[in-house]
Amino acid sequence: MPWLSARLRAPDGCPWDREQTHLTLAKHLIEESWELHDAIEAHAANPSEKADAAMAEELGDVLLQVVLHTQLASERGAFDLTDVQERLARKIIRRHPHVFGEGTAETSREVQRTWEAIKAEERAERAQGEAGVAATAGETTPAFKSALAGVSRGLPALSASRELQDRASALGYDWPTLDGVLEKLDEELGELSEALTAAGNPDSITGRPASGAAALAAAQDELGDVIAVLVNLGRRSGIDAEAALRGANDKFRRRFSEVERRAAARGIALKSADFATLDALWDEAKAVERSQS
Repeated sequence: MPWLSARLRAPDGCPWDREQTHLTLAKHLIEESWELHDAIEAHAANPSEKADAAMAEELGDVLLQVVLHTQLASERGAFDLTDVQERLARKIIRRHPHVFGEGTAETSREVQRTWEAIKAEERAERAQGEAGVAATAGETTPAFKSALAGVSRGLPALSASRELQDRASALGYDWPTLDGVLEKLDEELGELSEALTAAGNPDSITGRPASGAAALAAAQDELGDVIAVLVNLGRRSGIDAEAALRGANDKFRRRFSEVERRAAARGIALKSADFATLDALWDEAKAVERSQS
């Protein structure tokens, strides 16, 4: 693979590949990762040789992005693919003392706690090193770095929320039981309702505006809290909120397409139909889907 990427970037190689930088390639890595995610979901829903082949192809596309980034780095003498592999191997060995050392871990929860504890030690070591460099340069730099600092702000919001809460939980910051999460959800829903009332119950469809920008911002803040608790509820229940919402989106697409099909067959214009008609069509579409499952 390094030979392949080097050939693509050679003076007589591919013009497109020669123009790329880490920054221009970043969006492709995200796109390819989501395409891999789709292939994994498709395989989980319907395992087959075709699904295996599709997943292998998408894994290859993600790997190509890794190879291209390491090629760019090697061209400036920073690191190459061997360096990446060695760093990864050292990290995995270091963070699995129950496999490669004298540590013990009987459950996934214990593994997660150990993983986060070792990461905290690594952050502290890096912070001390940075503080030493800063002191040499006559600068004052705080040594503290949060356990949440490594969660990318570029992640989709639901995935980021899950990762943030996973990391906090691994350090012991979590509800003792699921009941606490459910109670928190009720509390946040109440606060959202109060915030919407204070904002004048704005409705973009009927044209009712918010009472003010600050009140609407407060309601947005409360909606975010509700969503975060829902993510936590899913996390504690073994349900991934991102996957759950993607599933809901797919279900809505299927059912709305059936509503459109039925409306067209009956000569009903959706834009002019009353709510009772639309709701009846939706119930029919839902009944058809359930009968087929």
